[in-house]
Amino acid sequence: MKTNELSNSVLRFISAGVMILALVGVIALQSWFPAWHIVRWVSVIIAIGTIYEMFKCLKSVNSDVFNKHAGYFIIFTLMLFLMLVSAYFVGAHPWIMLWLLLIIVGADVGGWLFGLIFGGDKMWERLSAHKTWSGQIGGILCGTAMSVIFFLYFKPFGEDALFAVLFGCTIALLSQYGDLTASFIKRCFGIKDFSNILPGHGGILDRFDGWIYVLPFIWFFI
Repeated sequence: MKTNELSNSVLRFISAGVMILALVGVIALQSWFPAWHIVRWVSVIIAIGTIYEMFKCLKSVNSDVFNKHAGYFIIFTLMLFLMLVSAYFVGAHPWIMLWLLLIIVGADVGGWLFGLIFGGDKMWERLSAHKTWSGQIGGILCGTAMSVIFFLYFKPFGEDALFAVLFGCTIALLSQYGDLTASFIKRCFGIKDFSNILPGHGGILDRFDGWIYVLPFIWFFI
Protein backbone atom coordinates (compact mmCIF):
# COMPACT_ATOMS: atom_id res chain seq x y z
CA MET A 1 0.00 0.00 0.00
CA LYS A 2 1.35 3.42 -0.95
CA THR A 3 2.03 6.10 1.67
CA ASN A 4 -0.79 8.37 0.48
CA GLU A 5 -3.22 5.44 0.43
CA LEU A 6 -2.18 4.51 3.98
CA SER A 7 -2.63 8.09 5.16
CA ASN A 8 -6.06 8.26 3.56
CA SER A 9 -7.06 4.97 5.24
CA VAL A 10 -5.92 6.28 8.63
CA LEU A 11 -7.91 9.48 8.12
CA ARG A 12 -10.88 7.41 7.04
CA PHE A 13 -10.82 5.32 10.21
CA ILE A 14 -10.38 8.37 12.44
CA SER A 15 -13.27 10.17 10.76
CA ALA A 16 -15.38 7.03 11.03
CA GLY A 17 -14.62 6.87 14.75
CA VAL A 18 -15.71 10.47 15.22
CA MET A 19 -18.93 9.83 13.28
CA ILE A 20 -19.66 6.75 15.43
CA LEU A 21 -19.22 8.82 18.58
CA ALA A 22 -21.53 11.45 17.13
CA LEU A 23 -24.10 8.74 16.36
CA VAL A 24 -23.90 7.44 19.93
CA GLY A 25 -24.45 11.00 21.15
CA VAL A 26 -27.51 11.43 18.93
CA ILE A 27 -28.98 8.13 20.13
CA ALA A 28 -28.37 9.12 23.76
CA LEU A 29 -30.02 12.53 23.31
CA GLN A 30 -32.96 10.93 21.51
CA SER A 31 -33.39 8.52 24.44
CA TRP A 32 -33.12 11.22 27.10
CA PHE A 33 -35.17 13.89 25.32
CA PRO A 34 -37.59 12.12 22.94
CA ALA A 35 -39.78 15.22 22.62
CA TRP A 36 -36.89 17.07 20.96
CA HIS A 37 -36.94 14.70 17.94
CA ILE A 38 -33.14 14.78 17.75
CA VAL A 39 -32.92 12.07 15.07
CA ARG A 40 -35.41 13.87 12.83
CA TRP A 41 -33.60 17.21 12.96
CA VAL A 42 -30.13 15.73 12.60
CA SER A 43 -31.36 13.82 9.53
CA VAL A 44 -32.81 17.03 8.07
CA ILE A 45 -29.57 18.94 8.72
CA ILE A 46 -27.55 16.21 6.99
CA ALA A 47 -29.91 16.29 3.99
CA ILE A 48 -29.63 20.09 3.79
CA GLY A 49 -25.85 19.71 3.95
CA THR A 50 -25.90 17.42 0.90
CA ILE A 51 -27.87 20.00 -1.11
CA TYR A 52 -25.52 22.80 -0.03
CA GLU A 53 -22.49 20.74 -1.07
CA MET A 54 -24.04 19.98 -4.45
CA PHE A 55 -24.42 23.67 -5.27
CA LYS A 56 -21.10 24.70 -3.73
CA CYS A 57 -18.99 22.18 -5.65
CA LEU A 58 -20.38 23.48 -8.94
CA LYS A 59 -18.33 26.67 -8.50
CA SER A 60 -15.28 24.71 -9.64
CA VAL A 61 -17.06 23.17 -12.64
CA ASN A 62 -16.39 24.56 -16.10
CA SER A 63 -19.49 26.31 -17.52
CA ASP A 64 -19.37 24.28 -20.75
CA VAL A 65 -19.24 21.04 -18.77
CA PHE A 66 -22.14 22.17 -16.60
CA ASN A 67 -24.26 23.17 -19.60
CA LYS A 68 -23.63 19.78 -21.20
CA HIS A 69 -24.89 17.94 -18.12
CA ALA A 70 -27.40 20.48 -16.76
CA GLY A 71 -30.26 17.99 -17.13
CA TYR A 72 -28.52 15.50 -14.84
CA PHE A 73 -27.89 18.27 -12.32
CA ILE A 74 -31.57 19.23 -12.23
CA ILE A 75 -32.74 15.64 -11.80
CA PHE A 76 -30.14 14.93 -9.12
CA THR A 77 -31.01 18.12 -7.24
CA LEU A 78 -34.71 17.19 -7.27
CA MET A 79 -33.73 13.78 -5.88
CA LEU A 80 -31.82 15.48 -3.05
CA PHE A 81 -34.82 17.65 -2.20
CA LEU A 82 -37.00 14.53 -2.17
CA MET A 83 -34.43 12.97 0.16
CA LEU A 84 -34.70 16.04 2.40
CA VAL A 85 -38.49 15.77 2.67
CA SER A 86 -38.18 12.02 3.27
CA ALA A 87 -35.61 12.64 6.03
CA TYR A 88 -38.15 14.80 7.88
CA PHE A 89 -40.85 12.13 7.86
CA VAL A 90 -38.69 9.02 8.27
CA GLY A 91 -36.70 10.80 10.98
CA ALA A 92 -39.84 10.82 13.10
CA HIS A 93 -39.25 7.08 13.56
CA PRO A 94 -35.83 6.90 15.28
CA TRP A 95 -35.62 3.10 15.45
CA ILE A 96 -36.26 2.86 11.68
CA MET A 97 -33.53 5.43 11.00
CA LEU A 98 -31.13 3.42 13.19
CA TRP A 99 -32.05 0.22 11.35
CA LEU A 100 -31.47 1.90 7.97
CA LEU A 101 -28.19 3.41 9.12
CA LEU A 102 -26.84 0.06 10.31
CA ILE A 103 -27.74 -1.59 7.00
CA ILE A 104 -26.24 1.23 4.91
CA VAL A 105 -23.02 1.28 6.95
CA GLY A 106 -22.82 -2.51 6.76
CA ALA A 107 -23.31 -2.41 2.99
CA ASP A 108 -20.70 0.33 2.61
CA VAL A 109 -18.08 -1.40 4.75
CA GLY A 110 -18.84 -4.82 3.23
CA GLY A 111 -18.58 -3.46 -0.30
CA TRP A 112 -15.26 -1.79 0.45
CA LEU A 113 -13.84 -4.83 2.27
CA PHE A 114 -14.92 -7.47 -0.24
CA GLY A 115 -13.80 -5.29 -3.14
CA LEU A 116 -10.41 -4.84 -1.48
CA ILE A 117 -9.95 -8.54 -0.72
CA PHE A 118 -11.45 -10.20 -3.80
CA GLY A 119 -11.30 -7.47 -6.46
CA GLY A 120 -12.61 -8.85 -9.73
CA ASP A 121 -14.67 -7.39 -12.55
CA LYS A 122 -15.88 -3.81 -12.35
CA MET A 123 -19.62 -3.15 -12.19
CA TRP A 124 -19.84 0.03 -14.25
CA GLU A 125 -16.35 1.43 -14.68
CA ARG A 126 -17.74 4.48 -16.50
CA LEU A 127 -19.63 5.41 -13.32
CA SER A 128 -17.15 4.36 -10.65
CA ALA A 129 -13.65 3.04 -11.17
CA HIS A 130 -13.59 1.15 -7.88
CA LYS A 131 -16.98 -0.60 -7.64
CA THR A 132 -16.78 -4.35 -8.28
CA TRP A 133 -19.31 -7.15 -8.41
CA SER A 134 -17.60 -8.81 -5.46
CA GLY A 135 -18.00 -5.55 -3.56
CA GLN A 136 -21.71 -5.41 -4.34
CA ILE A 137 -22.19 -9.00 -3.16
CA GLY A 138 -20.20 -8.27 0.00
CA GLY A 139 -22.26 -5.13 0.58
CA ILE A 140 -25.52 -7.02 0.29
CA LEU A 141 -24.30 -9.79 2.62
CA CYS A 142 -22.99 -7.41 5.28
CA GLY A 143 -25.98 -5.05 5.04
CA THR A 144 -28.37 -7.99 5.39
CA ALA A 145 -26.38 -9.33 8.34
CA MET A 146 -26.71 -5.96 10.11
CA SER A 147 -30.46 -6.00 9.41
CA VAL A 148 -30.85 -9.47 10.93
CA ILE A 149 -28.76 -8.55 13.99
CA PHE A 150 -30.92 -5.47 14.60
CA PHE A 151 -34.07 -7.52 14.11
CA LEU A 152 -33.03 -10.27 16.50
CA TYR A 153 -32.14 -7.75 19.19
CA PHE A 154 -35.12 -5.35 18.94
CA LYS A 155 -37.73 -7.59 17.25
CA PRO A 156 -39.62 -4.68 15.64
CA PHE A 157 -41.96 -7.01 13.72
CA GLY A 158 -42.37 -9.98 16.00
CA GLU A 159 -40.67 -13.19 14.88
CA ASP A 160 -40.73 -12.74 11.09
CA ALA A 161 -36.98 -13.02 10.47
CA LEU A 162 -37.53 -13.45 6.73
CA PHE A 163 -38.70 -9.84 6.61
CA ALA A 164 -35.40 -8.71 8.13
CA VAL A 165 -33.49 -10.58 5.41
CA LEU A 166 -35.58 -9.15 2.56
CA PHE A 167 -35.49 -5.69 4.11
CA GLY A 168 -31.71 -5.84 4.51
CA CYS A 169 -31.17 -6.98 0.90
CA THR A 170 -33.43 -4.23 -0.47
CA ILE A 171 -31.93 -1.39 1.56
CA ALA A 172 -28.36 -2.56 0.89
CA LEU A 173 -29.02 -2.58 -2.87
CA LEU A 174 -30.75 0.80 -2.85
CA SER A 175 -27.92 2.35 -0.85
CA GLN A 176 -25.33 1.01 -3.29
CA TYR A 177 -27.21 2.44 -6.25
CA GLY A 178 -27.43 5.76 -4.47
CA ASP A 179 -23.65 5.62 -4.23
CA LEU A 180 -23.40 4.81 -7.96
CA THR A 181 -25.73 7.69 -8.82
CA ALA A 182 -23.57 10.14 -6.88
CA SER A 183 -20.47 8.70 -8.57
CA PHE A 184 -22.10 9.25 -11.95
CA ILE A 185 -22.79 12.91 -11.13
CA LYS A 186 -19.19 13.39 -9.97
CA ARG A 187 -17.93 11.76 -13.15
CA CYS A 188 -20.12 14.06 -15.28
CA PHE A 189 -18.77 17.20 -13.63
CA GLY A 190 -15.19 15.99 -13.25
CA ILE A 191 -14.97 16.19 -9.45
CA LYS A 192 -13.48 13.65 -7.06
CA ASP A 193 -15.52 14.49 -3.95
CA PHE A 194 -18.36 16.86 -3.21
CA SER A 195 -16.24 18.44 -0.45
CA ASN A 196 -13.48 17.53 2.01
CA ILE A 197 -15.35 18.21 5.25
CA LEU A 198 -14.93 14.56 6.33
CA PRO A 199 -11.22 13.64 6.00
CA GLY A 200 -10.78 10.33 4.20
CA HIS A 201 -14.47 10.22 3.22
CA GLY A 202 -14.99 13.40 1.22
CA GLY A 203 -18.12 15.39 1.85
CA ILE A 204 -21.46 14.87 3.56
CA LEU A 205 -22.99 13.78 0.27
CA ASP A 206 -20.12 11.37 -0.36
CA ARG A 207 -20.86 9.74 2.99
CA PHE A 208 -24.67 9.84 2.91
CA ASP A 209 -25.36 9.17 -0.78
CA GLY A 210 -26.86 5.84 0.31
CA TRP A 211 -29.89 7.83 1.52
CA ILE A 212 -30.80 9.03 -1.98
CA TYR A 213 -33.10 6.12 -2.81
CA VAL A 214 -33.48 4.56 0.64
CA LEU A 215 -35.28 7.40 2.44
CA PRO A 216 -37.91 8.07 -0.29
CA PHE A 217 -38.51 4.30 -0.51
CA ILE A 218 -39.10 4.03 3.24
CA TRP A 219 -41.21 7.20 3.34
CA PHE A 220 -43.46 5.72 0.65
CA PHE A 221 -44.17 2.68 2.82
CA ILE A 222 -44.49 4.62 6.06
